[in-house]
Amino acid sequence: MVEFSVIDRLRRLPYFAGAALSQVQQLAALARLRHFVAGDLIFQEGAPSAGLWIIESGRVKAYKLSPNGDEYILRIFGPGQTFNDLAALDGAPNAANTSAISAVSAWVIPAAAFSAALQSDHELALAVIRGLIERQRRLVAQAEDLALRTVTGRLARFLLLQVSDPALTHPSVTRSLIANHLATTSESISRSLRSLESAGAIRFDRHRIFIIDPEKLHQIAQR
Repeated sequence: MVEFSVIDRLRRLPYFAGAALSQVQQLAALARLRHFVAGDLIFQEGAPSAGLWIIESGRVKAYKLSPNGDEYILRIFGPGQTFNDLAALDGAPNAANTSAISAVSAWVIPAAAFSAALQSDHELALAVIRGLIERQRRLVAQAEDLALRTVTGRLARFLLLQVSDPALTHPSVTRSLIANHLATTSESISRSLRSLESAGAIRFDRHRIFIIDPEKLHQIAQR
């Protein structure tokens, strides 16, 4: 028998909130819980997709590697969020590498089951489309940041995003990870933090960053 917690987790996701209960129950019956420790590779870019992943606990990073091994973090995911959505939809190989940045528990729903559910439930299909549109907009904004804003401006935007995205507020989200996400170095992040502190926008110590003046931080984020 499927644990109620699995069904409850699915029902709390935007994708499945409007889906028929019978559809959610069928997917929950096929979901498998996987566990990883910090540093574990969850899947590799180019490998066959296992399906749609849903995080129960912990933090996960999706990233690309340059030919010389430099890492660029596309996104950090946390509890209640899904990842590898595109590969689960079209059956293509994984589009990026994904690994655990803390201890992680995550459910995986087979790609074939997810695809069949989309074909039979229009509300679910529309919810997935809306979710993918939101992610596309986020990627466009991320590309704009890299092309048009200074490191300090990109960091200010990241700190503002932390307020609305709990996945980004965790001890495992280190300055080194932030640097890899913002396409810069840890040294540049440290300099930008000091600049933001001097401007009165934030206060920080070795482990935590506190937003003191959100409006000022927002102004800096536009630079």
